[in-house]
Amino acid sequence: MSQSQDEVNYVTSCALPTPWAQFTLHAFVEPATGKEHLAMVLGDIGNGAPVLARVHSECLTGDVLFSQRCDCGAQLEGALKKIADEGRGVLLYLRQEGRGIGLLNKIRAYRLQEAGADTVQANEQLGFKPDQRTYGLVKPMLEQFGVKSLRLMTNNPRKIDAMTKLGVEVAERVPLLVNRNAFNQYYLDTKAAKLGHMMTPLTPAPVEDGAL
Repeated sequence: MSQSQDEVNYVTSCALPTPWAQFTLHAFVEPATGKEHLAMVLGDIGNGAPVLARVHSECLTGDVLFSQRCDCGAQLEGALKKIADEGRGVLLYLRQEGRGIGLLNKIRAYRLQEAGADTVQANEQLGFKPDQRTYGLVKPMLEQFGVKSLRLMTNNPRKIDAMTKLGVEVAERVPLLVNRNAFNQYYLDTKAAKLGHMMTPLTPAPVEDGAL
């Protein structure tokens, strides 16, 4: 996975009201690919203090279609809620669907998973690495806002390592453990076992007296 800084151009911005806060949505374009990337910003993030941040890779099935096969949509919502609660932060939305293999190949990988492969094996059977994402756009996107240090919401140590290699300080890792369920249990366990994700199981909710 290359950690070299890539070129990205700032385009424009607008207000984006959400259920949790009114963010400012900033649009970027990657000249090399034509892909469009986004940054959702709340508060003054350029004052030098570490910024609560999420570097989120696109997951249409999870973010938009409410899939329970992964934890992506819940992580997106959880990160925005945390930023809104603090009144300050940034979420970068990078267009690298399916850990970098694209939407159609992700659906092919899901089909292989239904036949017994895990999430890593499915990518490899399609001829891809387990995780093809790169993060070279992160530094120039953050530089647009004067951000140099992050309180990064992630369970992925490779993402932290990528930020460090880019010269982006990670002052703190903020766990983002959400939505472990019957459909994604094996997926999350595989990410922990094979990709090193810090996926300590969530503490189950207490059962009320008289509940089954």
